Amino acid sequence: MSTAETVDPYDITTRSNGLKRRRVTEKLVSVVALLSALFAVFILALVLGTVLARGINALDLDFFTKSAALFGEKGGIADALVGSAIIVFMAMLMAVPIAILVAIYIAEYAGPKAAAFFRVTLDVLNGVPAILVGIFIYGLLVVGHGQSAIYGAMALAILMIPMVARATQEVLELVPRHLREASLALGVPRWRTVYSIVLPTAIGGILTGVVIAVARVAGETAPLIFTSSIVTSHGVAFDVHEALPTLPVRIFTLSESASPDDQAAAWAAALVLIAFVLVMNVLAKTIAGRKRRSLEGN
Repeated sequence: MSTAETVDPYDITTRSNGLKRRRVTEKLVSVVALLSALFAVFILALVLGTVLARGINALDLDFFTKSAALFGEKGGIADALVGSAIIVFMAMLMAVPIAILVAIYIAEYAGPKAAAFFRVTLDVLNGVPAILVGIFIYGLLVVGHGQSAIYGAMALAILMIPMVARATQEVLELVPRHLREASLALGVPRWRTVYSIVLPTAIGGILTGVVIAVARVAGETAPLIFTSSIVTSHGVAFDVHEALPTLPVRIFTLSESASPDDQAAAWAAALVLIAFVLVMNVLAKTIAGRKRRSLEGN
């Protein structure tokens, strides 16, 4: 081959035949990704717009201060809000300590094989449909004893444990290894190192996982239908040994009604639930952002 026909591989002005094709492919993939993101935003906007348009007119002070309607009177969701708050709070008390301890074992104590086994177990448990958890609690506890808020909290706690445990485990593994090694080198026991060094460093991520899990289970309907849906008392109730009204079950009940007023109330209650989920997610992002800035020294 002559010198004139030799292509200098270091000549930046030389363009390969496939460069134009790669650029076109890159632009095409970028456009498809952008359109996919816009489509996801459109779906969210469509859902929010529909719920807002159909439920905003039913929102007033009485809607938040009155309980379920009786004898044709206009009712509200005060009892459902209180019942949901009690059940979700109890579920959080049950699930969070167990989930954090599971995550600590996986990240700090378990060997590679045991850690992999427990990760797979949590992933499988995280994928179990909520209705199956409700049926499980119903067959195990509700049958023969009756429904109660405690059983509803147990069902939600089962759903929360894998979510919080996996989030916490991932955060714990992001804590720099040299922090543990420095503490252990000073003769500090491992449990004290985890309690005083690892957990405070990862607290932002742990709280984020807890908040997201709370927002997730707050909208679950199927487990509560089996465990805390047959409410005998009217008005705001606090007896956790009895079934308490909840917001997801109230939405389901109102949506099945033939009354236009009940259906409007269902849309309004759904709007309240969406607003709660939105606030919890913003809170989680805020906590995570502040913790990240504190770790970076900003």
